[in-house]
Amino acid sequence: MQFKIYRAKEDELIKGCLRRDGSAQKQLYETYSSKMYGLCYRYVKDPMEAEDILVISFMKVFDKIEQFKSEGSFEGWIRRIVINEALTCLRRQRSMYLEAELESVDHDPNYKSLSDHLEAEDLMHLINEMPTGYRIVFNMYAIDGYSHKEIAESLGISENTSKSQLSRARTYLQKALKEQEWTANKNISHDESTTTG
Repeated sequence: MQFKIYRAKEDELIKGCLRRDGSAQKQLYETYSSKMYGLCYRYVKDPMEAEDILVISFMKVFDKIEQFKSEGSFEGWIRRIVINEALTCLRRQRSMYLEAELESVDHDPNYKSLSDHLEAEDLMHLINEMPTGYRIVFNMYAIDGYSHKEIAESLGISENTSKSQLSRARTYLQKALKEQEWTANKNISHDESTTTG
């Protein structure tokens, strides 16, 4: 029932935006902007750039809204526009450096063993610290649900390079996680020794 009400409200907003109704556009922006800002920031790491990407993305959403055919999720459609805009921004800056394909990776990494030990905020912090190429592929594959084929097409790389970047991102996260655990354990044992001493 709740979903039907939400869907009806969303349909109304889409119809309003198709009519270029300013209040519908404002409401649509307010509904999705904070979530989409988080998405922008995951890709570019700079608050001002993330804000710029967000604004440009929503201008494209309003401009191309007639292209949404009500097949699948409207939010998913917006996410695609935002991610494409973020990738365009990174390409312009030439900061989307992806390492040369040094190895072929035949398996997809398992992230579950990592995320079980981490709070969401800690995980996002570690992802933001990754080298750009790792971070972009990890974001696209592990968080935003792109296939290696789609990533390869979007970034102009091979599927093996995408898999390789993903594997390295996983190694990077595991190493960072071990360092975090080591620091946490060291702090606990230090606290215990000062308490008992």
